[in-house]
Amino acid sequence: MEFKDYYDIIGVKRDATQDEIKRAYRKLARKFHPDISKEADAEERFKQVGEAYEVLKDPEKRAAYDQLGANWQAGQDFRPPPDWNQGFETDGAGYSDAQFSDFFESLFRQHGHTADHAGQQREFHARGADSHARVLIDIETAYQGGSRSLTLKHAELGADGRPVTRERTLNVRIPKGVRQGQHIRLAGQGGAGMGQGGAGDLFMEVEFAPHPFYHVEGKDVFLDLPIAPWEAALGATIKVPTPGGALELKIPANSAAGRKLRLKGKGIPAKQPGDLYVVLQVSLPAADKEAAKEAYRAFQQATNFNPRSKLGV
Repeated sequence: MEFKDYYDIIGVKRDATQDEIKRAYRKLARKFHPDISKEADAEERFKQVGEAYEVLKDPEKRAAYDQLGANWQAGQDFRPPPDWNQGFETDGAGYSDAQFSDFFESLFRQHGHTADHAGQQREFHARGADSHARVLIDIETAYQGGSRSLTLKHAELGADGRPVTRERTLNVRIPKGVRQGQHIRLAGQGGAGMGQGGAGDLFMEVEFAPHPFYHVEGKDVFLDLPIAPWEAALGATIKVPTPGGALELKIPANSAAGRKLRLKGKGIPAKQPGDLYVVLQVSLPAADKEAAKEAYRAFQQATNFNPRSKLGV
């Protein structure tokens, strides 16, 4: 079954007023009325326009339909959400049940029942739509936990039946050990439900802000660490930064640039925490003074070092 875009069928925007919807409907109903129109598909178009108006003229039906419309496009294969509770009844003004599509029936009819025993309209209940948001945090927050303030926008029907955008602010706790791309579910913080239907959930995707020192791969954290040539050659114990605080690191003698040193368990915290990898980057002092130049010449003579010896030149 295909999802139907009722706004497109009637030819109005999603924020159209009820008066705009009524005018558009009347114009199309006259154009495609089977007793007047000579177009080959007039009868089918007349049914589609009537069905769309049946939904959009009713603020409650329209609000329920808008919850679905945020996640679907016309023509997509559609099945109602499993917790969708049908229960609307049409007023039947000029339309028979056969004139409504399977899409309409799946949303707004109680299958096999047209009214309750008193002949009264059933109350409609539907769970609110789930919402999605993204929160940007520092890598340090993943080590320590913290909180963030989120401003969310959501649509609801105003007193005139026209959709309006509201804002609300949530203070969200960020748990220690959260990972890049992880989704945090906030129950009941999504779209409002209809009738006795509960609110949807908010799924918050965590993203790490770019950091000048670190980059993250899964639970592992990487740091490019500049060291002096003598620290690489002779070895040294130096202080290095980590997202969890500074640590002392032993540099083995004769360490080459690009060597990777592993600090086990110092990555993103978890039941099985990640590791912190320190990648050595040898930084050369500038030969900008005569004393520095002389030191480089003495070093050259002392080592007779040829970095291209393996290339045969």
